[in-house]
Amino acid sequence: MNTGRVKERDYYEVLGIGRDATDDEIKKAYRKLAREYHPDKNSGDKKAEQMFKEASNAYEILSSPKKRKMYDRHGHAGLKNMGFHGFESPDEIFSSFGDIFGDLFGRPSNQKRTCQQRGPDLSYNLTVSFIDASLGCEEQLKFDRNGICDACGGTGKKTEYICGGCHGSGKALKASLVSVKVPAGIKDGSKLRLAGQGESGTGGGNAGDLFVVIKITPHDSFERDGLDIRYEARVPFTKAALGAKIEVPTLRGKVILKIPKCTQSNQTFKMTGQGIKTNDGRNGDHLVKIVVDVPKELSEREEELLQELAKFEEEK
Repeated sequence: MNTGRVKERDYYEVLGIGRDATDDEIKKAYRKLAREYHPDKNSGDKKAEQMFKEASNAYEILSSPKKRKMYDRHGHAGLKNMGFHGFESPDEIFSSFGDIFGDLFGRPSNQKRTCQQRGPDLSYNLTVSFIDASLGCEEQLKFDRNGICDACGGTGKKTEYICGGCHGSGKALKASLVSVKVPAGIKDGSKLRLAGQGESGTGGGNAGDLFVVIKITPHDSFERDGLDIRYEARVPFTKAALGAKIEVPTLRGKVILKIPKCTQSNQTFKMTGQGIKTNDGRNGDHLVKIVVDVPKELSEREEELLQELAKFEEEK
């Protein structure tokens, strides 16, 4: 069945290089494609613009050792967990790879861009619960950032005088509200990149990016093991011996687990598919370790029954 989704091309294929290509070979291949599909040479050509962005996305990943390693291991799906969503416009590409485009044609890419300056990146520390990090969630980030001054429109002047609102800087501190989607299964310390959500640029330059650093609070009962969740269930020794149905908490609510007769302490049972489910279709399990509780005190009747059992065991 055709789902309508466009399959993303392999980045090595996009640049026309092998998977063992050196950094110099990667840069050379990208420069060749950038020259061919550069907007200054293909004004109004949407296909050339798309090829230009595709090649730039490939270079962004393969020129970074960390991103390249993640891509080699997990493909496009691994990049989404790092917050990479690709370039959205040629101007964003020029801001990121200015050292390449400054001399690509022996001159600046166009005269206007020489006075543009990309805005600074920002960092935001986001704390999420163990459950939200496992299942994925959407959070609203509230923070202050420099934006275009409303009083002067970013010019730094009001009529012929210096703007009093921004003191001539063209920028003003503004309260911002940004939504971020935290993917299921994200790890502690991961970074999500929100393109263009940093501080505004100058001279018409692009805004910087916002990097969201994830901090996960530990869970009282659960531990993560890859995509699996580990949990210890304490049961009375009578239930362990006779077998029983016990209620077990999972990421998505409580589930009944049937344990057989003569279950041993530290025995582990797997609840298939009850672990972390990632956006790329991978699925973990819920692993329940049984810990048999021995009572600290016995009633007179309990002691009598255990004495009978002990006697029975001796006679066997």
